Amino acid sequence: MIRLATIATFLATTALANEDIADQYPGSLLYSPPVEFIPGVFSAIGATAPPTYENAGHNNNLSFIVTGEGVVVINGGGSYGLAAALHDEIRARTDEPVVLVVDENGQGHAMLGNSYWAEKGVPIIAHVDAAAEFEDRGAQILQAAERVNKDRHAGTTLVGPTETFDGEYVTELGDYRIEVRYLGPSHSAGDVVVWLPNQSLVIAGDMAFHERMLPIFEDTYTLDWLDTWDTEFEALKATYVIPGHGHPTNMDQVRKYTKGYLEYLRGKIGEHLDSGGGLAEAYYVDQSPYAHLDTFEELATKNAGRVYEQMEFE
Repeated sequence: MIRLATIATFLATTALANEDIADQYPGSLLYSPPVEFIPGVFSAIGATAPPTYENAGHNNNLSFIVTGEGVVVINGGGSYGLAAALHDEIRARTDEPVVLVVDENGQGHAMLGNSYWAEKGVPIIAHVDAAAEFEDRGAQILQAAERVNKDRHAGTTLVGPTETFDGEYVTELGDYRIEVRYLGPSHSAGDVVVWLPNQSLVIAGDMAFHERMLPIFEDTYTLDWLDTWDTEFEALKATYVIPGHGHPTNMDQVRKYTKGYLEYLRGKIGEHLDSGGGLAEAYYVDQSPYAHLDTFEELATKNAGRVYEQMEFE
């Protein structure tokens, strides 16, 4: 078993997440270069900030696994250029070909780079709900990304996954059993995790957050997310966690800032409802214990309003 000290070593050799740092890797469209977290598993950590021209829309984690029998990429990337930049980094580290791309959900930073991987003939998989989300909202997602990234979005077209699955997709390559699992409703439609049972590592995607505040969308049902967390995600008993945003960490950290935050906010909104409070005041319930998280200013009030609207009818 790889020692837990790996996490401390990894963090000591990478810059801390900070949404005020525009770009940590000026020579590439990637926000930061990939770093090997445990043997064979790499992640290029995106900005813990909204997408900007400076970060080229790389504000999520782009991970890959060098299996000995081919490379598996987790997330198509936020553009054709970002996918190409990641591929350059992969080729600098191994001669193995990319044999599979996993889209962790139907958001732009997971799927817009599919256009690059499809051009290379690489199979791309996603959950059926993520594929449907991208098909439904893809044009809107593409236009929004083009407005931000301008010339850095060149070559990006709408390409969905080449294969979809419902419950799980499993492949075995080299020493890696790779289980792509849909655990249940969480952050967005079709969110999946990539579980490596032999390494006790989960590439959690947007199931888990810790350095930046999680966003609650209009269709993010927090009660369902908590149920999925308790019944399925905790059952993995993962030693290592690569979240969708922010540096690799452990279960204690993502539990504190994902499950803990959802429970805290629901508790505050519950108190507000019990006292007869309305939506206008709900936006300003106390979230100060989480004010240190990146994107707090952008998301805290929106999150409170959406939780209020949900809990009002629970």
